[in-house]
Amino acid sequence: MPENTKLIKHHGTKEKILKESFILFSEHGYTGTSVRKIASKVGIRESALYNHFKNKEEIFLEVAKDIFSSPFSFENENIHELALKGKMFLHKYTMQYKLLTFDKNNESMFRILLIELLQNKELREQFMNEFHNKNIKLLSEGFFVMMQNSLIRSSDPMTMSYEFLSTLFYIRLQITLMRFDSLSTTHLSTQFEKHVDFFWESIKI
Repeated sequence: MPENTKLIKHHGTKEKILKESFILFSEHGYTGTSVRKIASKVGIRESALYNHFKNKEEIFLEVAKDIFSSPFSFENENIHELALKGKMFLHKYTMQYKLLTFDKNNESMFRILLIELLQNKELREQFMNEFHNKNIKLLSEGFFVMMQNSLIRSSDPMTMSYEFLSTLFYIRLQITLMRFDSLSTTHLSTQFEKHVDFFWESIKI
């Protein structure tokens, strides 16, 4: 088998492991998901799975990385271009966050991550880097561009980013907790848009 074909097959199997692991973790939690279950779901031997990941924790951390970083994949040039549109930048960012919040599989993983964050130091470090630091940096860059172009009042862009992101995170947490108790979250579905409106009115020139 040609070397490049082996690499494609290797990559394809690794992606399938992550995909099936995501489903299993979201359905059964971290402790309820075993390497044997993952291998069975993927359709490979358990020993073959170790060619891609050294253990279950490594698989979980990789899946969590996608949850933390997705869907905020703005490129640098897009950040500058979108930030020039002011409120639209915040609206686009928030709508991606809203989609993530109401996605059933992502919600299940979010619950599990909340539990595991208290027990796994490496996961906490990954959360701070992939979710917190990267998103604060992204928002700070956007706010800085807006300030330079006199779209919003001058302030500390990092503090502004904390203020904007913390409310989004709280809304997501509130929805997750309510859904856990099978309570209706319909009345919160427009809270994301209301947050953008309120925040923009407080910072625009």
